[in-house]
Amino acid sequence: MGRGVRRGPLADSYPGAVGLVVFSLIPYLALTAAVFPLAQLIAKSVGLSPQAFDITIALSTGAYALGTVLAVQVTVHLPARRALVIYEVVFVAASVLSAWAPTGIVFAIGFVTQGLCTSLMLIAAVPPLVTRWPAKKMPVTGGIMNLCIFGAVAVGPTVGATFGVLQVWRPLFIIVACLAALALLFSLLTFEDEGAKDRDAPWDVVAVVLASVGCAAAFYGAGSLQAAAAVSPEALVALLAGFAALVALVVYQAASRNPLMPVRSASTSVPLSGLCIALSASAAAFGMMELALEALKSSGTPGQVALVFLPEFGGAIVVAGVFMILFRTRFTPVLALAGLLAVLAAGVVLIVSLPRLGPGVAVAAGLLGLGVAASVSPALFMVGFSLRSSLLQRVFAMIELMRGVTAFLVAPILLFLAAVLAPQPNTGIDDSLWICVALAGGGFLGGGALFVLGKGRLEAPDLDRWQEEDEPAWQSPSFRGGHDRLRLVAPRSWTAGTGVGAGDGASASGRIRRIETVPESAEEHDSRGGGTPRVGSGEH
Repeated sequence: MGRGVRRGPLADSYPGAVGLVVFSLIPYLALTAAVFPLAQLIAKSVGLSPQAFDITIALSTGAYALGTVLAVQVTVHLPARRALVIYEVVFVAASVLSAWAPTGIVFAIGFVTQGLCTSLMLIAAVPPLVTRWPAKKMPVTGGIMNLCIFGAVAVGPTVGATFGVLQVWRPLFIIVACLAALALLFSLLTFEDEGAKDRDAPWDVVAVVLASVGCAAAFYGAGSLQAAAAVSPEALVALLAGFAALVALVVYQAASRNPLMPVRSASTSVPLSGLCIALSASAAAFGMMELALEALKSSGTPGQVALVFLPEFGGAIVVAGVFMILFRTRFTPVLALAGLLAVLAAGVVLIVSLPRLGPGVAVAAGLLGLGVAASVSPALFMVGFSLRSSLLQRVFAMIELMRGVTAFLVAPILLFLAAVLAPQPNTGIDDSLWICVALAGGGFLGGGALFVLGKGRLEAPDLDRWQEEDEPAWQSPSFRGGHDRLRLVAPRSWTAGTGVGAGDGASASGRIRRIETVPESAEEHDSRGGGTPRVGSGEH
């Protein structure tokens, strides 16, 4: 360790790292679902019109999507842990601001900043929790991430409806501020100073501008359409322009030689299948949840809504345990596809059950919790394990940007469609639910087809190779027939830096376990800049 490096007392504590992630992610992600049952109460209290409140929520979720891109750009040029402490400080301030908010503009500033800081913290804190600790802890990490990201959203409706029964909302935001303070405390306790990755790297201004314009315009447009419940040329132009900017961002990243997000590296069968599953599940499940909450406004009390959505959180807890058990097996893609079927079934049950508040809605909520937790988190690991572990931060940024756009952008559009494209509100909600069912079914067929037609295969992830040798945990065939590279896979007992060319080529070659040929994208080849091969490096 270098002289003068500052370290917190829990810098080497896995529970401390878990605490940092839990208290950084849960508060805002739970709020994204909790605010819907409280919308009228909050809007009236701070002096926002219902339309302005809808736009505020949309811009906050848009800020969450934008933060993923900004986080990667910042961590390349600035010390990651110092930046994380700054994010936590701002998050605490924003949480206090939202809880105090005497006016609508103060609430809007606080809540939008909470969304931005949460994604910044996610990209800074979660990848080290996966890569820094021994591979044997990864199943536990996977289960914890499942609960943090999807369990928090699943419990949101119940939490929001519970505070709705009490007719208060500020205590909820005060609790969030207290959890944010705990996150800041853990960021200090687990602090370990480290330098920037590459201060001399160019700033990707084009990517940041496209992400900023795309998220701001698209989410403003979607929120405005939902708020107005009518076709607005201004909102439509903003939505389409923002969406076009986000598409341009993905295309630009695919063409870039040094991208912030590894779009080209993820263009093989397994990660494409995982992305298809994750995005369709997020869009369908979040849309179903908001449509159900909208339908139940007129047929159930807040207390009844709180109880009927409780099985959603129970389903997320069950799947977190199942995922930990299956984490090291070859059944991760199977679990992800099965989750989509559960989401699809939830949509069908909601169509049959709504607008009545009864056991059918509770069953659908349970299926939603099971489905989104079983599909999204395993699908994200399908993407991450298909690429090198050193790219994990950029992989998370890519996934969370796309998932944030699909999960949080589709829902207000569906609520808009439910309001304007049907003569009766219940009919419109049913039609929008059928769209969600189609999204889940299309994701199941598309994700399965990409996996099978791409000649992907079920195999257990080699977590040691992924973590220690910076090689993919499993094979993912390329659709494009990219470069094939010779990979020499060394025994796990070899120490870092040992391999062919270390002075004992003959004996080393005798210890090589196997030789494989795997596809390499042009992006990976360009980023390495050629070079001589080394064991476990994947270079050629």
